[in-house]
Amino acid sequence: MHEHFFQCPYCWEEISFLLDMSVSNQTYVEDCEVCCNPIEANTAFENQELVRFEARELGQ
Repeated sequence: MHEHFFQCPYCWEEISFLLDMSVSNQTYVEDCEVCCNPIEANTAFENQELVRFEARELGQ
């Protein structure tokens, strides 16, 4: 697992998600740990290295 820190697209607080490096591409929804709004995360890993991370408001 890889912990990635970023700003919540709703409340702008710094939060983190634990990302599964064994899945090369994935899209999933997780709630912000501060404001509890749903965030859609899109990730990509190559050779166990994070090459793409996008977090956006759900439905945007």
